Amino acid sequence: MSGTISPRRESDRLADLLGPTRLTEVVDIGANPLEDEPPYLAMLREGACRVTGFEPQPEAIERLRSAAGDLERYLPYAIGDGATHTLHLCASSGFSSLYEPDPAQLELLVDFPRLATVVDRMPLPTTRLDDVREIELLDHLKIDVQGAELMIFRGGRETLARATTIQVEVGFHRLYRDQPTFAEIDLELREQGFVPQGFVSTKTWPIAPVQWADADERQARQLVEADALYVRDLTRLDLLDDEQLRHLALVAHQVYDQRGVALRGIRELVRRGALDPSAEERYRAA
Repeated sequence: MSGTISPRRESDRLADLLGPTRLTEVVDIGANPLEDEPPYLAMLREGACRVTGFEPQPEAIERLRSAAGDLERYLPYAIGDGATHTLHLCASSGFSSLYEPDPAQLELLVDFPRLATVVDRMPLPTTRLDDVREIELLDHLKIDVQGAELMIFRGGRETLARATTIQVEVGFHRLYRDQPTFAEIDLELREQGFVPQGFVSTKTWPIAPVQWADADERQARQLVEADALYVRDLTRLDLLDDEQLRHLALVAHQVYDQRGVALRGIRELVRRGALDPSAEERYRAA
């Protein structure tokens, strides 16, 4: 038997410091696995969170379910405003949306007209987030639904009242007709008590007729969309209970390496007497 002691996982050490009474509850709307790994994957692999994912496309949800672990569940609901919409299926599945692609806007970006060509349409009943009975708790929301984010936020205000962090894909270049853009999403989330903390990633794209690997490509790019991290207003942490603060700090640190957000949560817990006064020093040292 080896005498080597395995290093403790970071999630274990932080959980010991914060003392959460349960796992972090993550909801992933639009969980279809495309190119990128979900941002919470490391936390999930360490057994520090549970994930409830939503994906209405049959093939995609089958892939998700076949690879799911004990802390994951995937539901076939299309989250929206509760009405039936037309799903526009595109040549590239990542462009499929409840909104119709806008040819004039797509034409500005190389390859987008081909990738967003509508190959089929189908009626799709949607369910409001507030009507999903399987969700009892929600700490962190990750959402990427090609333009339908605003209707989901408006139909999920009760559920989101418990959330402390949201990663949302926001559009700057309107790819779909009547698609809400960053400005409208930002106003809605601010009204619900969230503020933008930073960009997780941004996507730019060559402006046609400039092509990939063109000599002018780097100087001919359009900001298309970004994944933005929203957190509860750090000046109003008095509105959150102790458990919300614990999961705010856990997600901020473990998923996004946002230590300033985590530290504000720890300080508030110390101020309330929910953590030992040495917690801030121990966190910084770790």
